[in-house]
Amino acid sequence: MAAGASLAAASAASASPQRSKSANDGVQVGMIGVGGRGSSLMRLVLGMEKGGTPVHIQAVCDVYEKRKQLAQEATNAQFATLDYREVLARPDIDAVIVATPDHWHAQIAIDAMRAGKDVYLEKPMTHTIEEAKEVVRVVKETGRVLQVGSQTTSRDQWWKARKAIQDGMIGKLISSQGSYHRNSLAGEWNSTPERGNGRGWAIEPDAGPDGKGVNYIDWNMWLGPSQKRDFDPQRYFRFRKFWDYSGGIATDLYYHVVAPLQICWGEPQFPYRVVSSGGIWAFPDREVPDTFNLLADFSKGHSLILSASMANSTHIPGLIRGQKGTITMVDHGRFEGDTDHITVASEPIYQDEFVKKFGYMAVDIPVAQTPEDAHMLNFLECIKTRAKPNLDADTGYHAQVIISMGVQSFQESKVLFWDSKAEKVVYDPPAV
Repeated sequence: MAAGASLAAASAASASPQRSKSANDGVQVGMIGVGGRGSSLMRLVLGMEKGGTPVHIQAVCDVYEKRKQLAQEATNAQFATLDYREVLARPDIDAVIVATPDHWHAQIAIDAMRAGKDVYLEKPMTHTIEEAKEVVRVVKETGRVLQVGSQTTSRDQWWKARKAIQDGMIGKLISSQGSYHRNSLAGEWNSTPERGNGRGWAIEPDAGPDGKGVNYIDWNMWLGPSQKRDFDPQRYFRFRKFWDYSGGIATDLYYHVVAPLQICWGEPQFPYRVVSSGGIWAFPDREVPDTFNLLADFSKGHSLILSASMANSTHIPGLIRGQKGTITMVDHGRFEGDTDHITVASEPIYQDEFVKKFGYMAVDIPVAQTPEDAHMLNFLECIKTRAKPNLDADTGYHAQVIISMGVQSFQESKVLFWDSKAEKVVYDPPAV
């Protein structure tokens, strides 16, 4: 386990006086990781509480003292710590929101569930397939609610596409395609407001394990289960560029395409075969590719095509193709982008049948506008009802398998297969 206070010490720390909870207090949340994505989720929850949603941030945690203190000031949280285990040891915490780097997702989620907490687990679900499998097992073991934080899966368009497919509007599913393209002057996961698209990946030169006061970073805790290394500000502030902590494009961005497609297809599906390609074509300061393509085939007889580059911002259309028709998910190509409709268009050779059933050769299906907090609201509602959330652990696991196989395929330059019985990656087609 990474350096930090022991769980016994955490329990002692949590024994300090706490305000008593009433039924009107709502869900008491601990924020674990309040960097870029974590601070966004923190602001979202604060806005929800201000708007009347029964939720309150009771504790905050980050290994960077400055971020921890700023989060406590912003939330007025009763408790703040550098060690997530101290949050889990507190009986006044109902649920945690985990927004750490990817390599910590599984361990914190598992520890949280075993401590009796429900979990909002920021995407990707985990760093590896085995970790995702273990998270699913612990969800079943503990009965906790776990929502994977790909917020787009609570948007209406995926559920409308799912119904269109179930209603037979496109016939047999043939293939799905999506993309995620960006461009910036400094390169993705480097950009700052002064350089590029304004995303916040600035390096703070005074911060580190030798930093004083607010500049202190608990580097050993941050490394956690990953390989031990000397402090590197690039690895800390721009972790998505490095394999030890991220899968780059695949885990940061493709999850927002693959997870909603799992919803559209009607049931979670493992791939049969996965291969990926790409490279570092524009930004040589990283281990992960800046251009990454993934192809997957499924045993039910359809394919997935994904395209992404961080050096060109032109998307390909987001489509779900069937033998009799095609669903255009987004006109502008950004697969997780907002839209007010999806379009189902007939294949020309089936247009008479399509018009007879649906009235026109192409049908626009209205999509309800989804509020920004819909995914978090779904999580909070499921805490109350114990219902399955929109992106539950099992669906998240199926999405993670596709993505992680894509990463492994790229790293090894091999076509990979999935043994669905053993639930593991293999190098030869599994026996049917």
